Amino acid sequence: MLGLQETAMLKKALLFVNPHKDFASVTALDIAEKLSAHAVEYRFFSFKDADKEIRTPYGIAFSLGGDGTVLYAARTVSPLGIPVFPINMGTLGFIASIPYDGWKPVFERFLAGTADISRRLMLDVLVERRGAIIEHGSCLNDAVISASGVAKIIRFCVKTDGRSGGLSLGSYRSDGLIAATPTGSTAYSAAAGGPVIDPEVDAVIINPICPFTLSNRPLVLPSDKTIIIDMEDEQRSGLLLSMDGQVTVPLSPGDRIVIQKAPYYASLIAAGRQSFYRALHTKLAWGG
Repeated sequence: MLGLQETAMLKKALLFVNPHKDFASVTALDIAEKLSAHAVEYRFFSFKDADKEIRTPYGIAFSLGGDGTVLYAARTVSPLGIPVFPINMGTLGFIASIPYDGWKPVFERFLAGTADISRRLMLDVLVERRGAIIEHGSCLNDAVISASGVAKIIRFCVKTDGRSGGLSLGSYRSDGLIAATPTGSTAYSAAAGGPVIDPEVDAVIINPICPFTLSNRPLVLPSDKTIIIDMEDEQRSGLLLSMDGQVTVPLSPGDRIVIQKAPYYASLIAAGRQSFYRALHTKLAWGG
């Protein structure tokens, strides 16, 4: 039984539940019962609630699903400084690291102030069109620019270090571009030949997708650099920006995409380096 001093620190909790995952609803009710037993108010939050504001302060956000549910929860609550409790309801995840049948001892460590909390870099993404900002979003994994039509190759220029002048990274013809965080380095970027980076390193991967010129290789940049992607005026296909594979924004030729380090981090409970490398060992079959 937890003491009053321990439970007094947590007054409200959010529960992000993916109902399509086996045992997610049952586990959510189990968590709700545990919270009620300690006088902690809770609220269920679903994907359809994305446009609803979270006004009252919450001390924790449970994510019950897979990595996709964690990404959605992190984009929603990280700007408010709310830590995410990532419960894995499916196969082994890179960021949903807490097994659904083992969440209770981790939660008790959180209440006692002894749970490991991993700070993860997030990216702030702006889309500018003719000098006006038309979209503003964030991502924990990656921002991806790609073609939306049959013709795959798109044309764009990338520079960094400032809006006026800056350092040019070159002009690209490719199937697209991935800007990935270390957390997202094991996702789409890895499939596109990018490096795997320790999740707590502050860096951004710039990874062209199937570049026309083979010398266009992935780059790893310090997270304090502003990355600017200017879409060329002539394109053979429609253009699309996606954030974490969940938020999509149609782009137009001539648009500018500005990517920089978000002013906040995602805080993931019990999702530190140990769980990350354990997932790597399992998914990549390291050591046989």
